[in-house]
Amino acid sequence: MELDQNPEQMLRLIFEYTAKIANEKSLDRLLQLMADMGKEMIDADRCTLWILDKQRAEIWTRVAHGVSELRIPSHTGLVGYSIRSGDAVIVDDAYQDSRFNQEIDLSTGYRTKAILVIPMRNNDGEVIGAYQAINKRTAEQKFSHRDLEYLTLAASYAGKSLEAALLHMEIEETQKEIIFTMGEIGESRSKETGNHVKRVAEYSKLLARNYGMSEEEAELLRIASPMHDIGKIAIPDSILGKNGPLTDEEFHQMKKHTEIGYQLLKNSTRKIMQAAAVVAHQHHEKWNGQGYPQGLRGEDIHIYARITAIADVFDALATERVYKKAWELDRILALFRQERGEHFDPRLVDVFFASIEEILAIKEKYEDM
Repeated sequence: MELDQNPEQMLRLIFEYTAKIANEKSLDRLLQLMADMGKEMIDADRCTLWILDKQRAEIWTRVAHGVSELRIPSHTGLVGYSIRSGDAVIVDDAYQDSRFNQEIDLSTGYRTKAILVIPMRNNDGEVIGAYQAINKRTAEQKFSHRDLEYLTLAASYAGKSLEAALLHMEIEETQKEIIFTMGEIGESRSKETGNHVKRVAEYSKLLARNYGMSEEEAELLRIASPMHDIGKIAIPDSILGKNGPLTDEEFHQMKKHTEIGYQLLKNSTRKIMQAAAVVAHQHHEKWNGQGYPQGLRGEDIHIYARITAIADVFDALATERVYKKAWELDRILALFRQERGEHFDPRLVDVFFASIEEILAIKEKYEDM
């Protein structure tokens, strides 16, 4: 069994964690730090940060020690009660309390006994979530009013950082929505569907991850890749909507969409927009140097553009358009073998073939209606 922290240990722990929390911008890492701080402060077996999603009437967490993301209705359980009432909750035996929601224990195989829940508030005093501690690790196996005071202290220290991180997440989600919408506008002018940009985004993330990129960078590419054809907004309808082959002059005009897209995006200081600018500019470059607009060769082409090129070409071939039928899979794969080291990065083509089952699953999930 553990012993409660003495005042000196508690002070050191608070200073250690609050310094880290104040500098943390990632919501996931912030929630992890807050959960770890609460767990250590009151010697709980597990600690969870629950966030209130008012629009969906749910409470959710990405950080619950020992389990993955969870979402439950906001009116259920002791956490739901604490969020609705704004009151803290201390329970010695959860299964003796009718408010306790046993479903999470049933799904995880964990046995909850003692529970302590503290509502978390923003600067306006509105409840935005809750701190939940489970199973005291001392000999008494019960949370005390001193634990309540300590966890309340932790909530007050971390509340402002959490509110700032949630606002940052909301801004990022808005950016993502705008980017996808802009991508769809660009594609719709050339008679592509909104699902084309969704599929290209998901293919790009999958290929990036399987190529060896970090989850964070793969996600950045997923968000940026839908903007690859944004420059088409400035290409005349007579060219975009033409059913037959383009003349040399029309193709020259069409190629300008890469430069136009780059010029639209290049001045942003946001990482997402910078990545989108690179993709818009270079996704028609070829490994052998025969692409456009700059005639870049090999690894001089940014990896984001090399990945998006494979995702974009595969989807263009694999889906039906008003001006063409979808290609059979064998025909597409034969083309990719032929263009390995010519149009496409040979290593990425190998990743593409190794990922084909996952790619086909994405294609089916986002099939055009």
